[in-house]
Amino acid sequence: MTEATDLAERAGDRDPRVGLRAVAALRRLLEQLEAVQVRSARNQGWSWQEIAAELGISRQAVHKKYGRQ
Repeated sequence: MTEATDLAERAGDRDPRVGLRAVAALRRLLEQLEAVQVRSARNQGWSWQEIAAELGISRQAVHKKYGRQ
């Protein structure tokens, strides 16, 4: 079982402590994955507008979050 699958399963646990910890870990994993993909897109010449469109957010938001990395 992969880490993400395991975390998703634990996120539905009846024990709120287990579920909330899993949700927090999923959030961190998602942020890491997004950063990797944004960096990849920029390295391939994508514009901030193109990245923002795929993420469903504004160009300004994606640039503010990743523009200085």
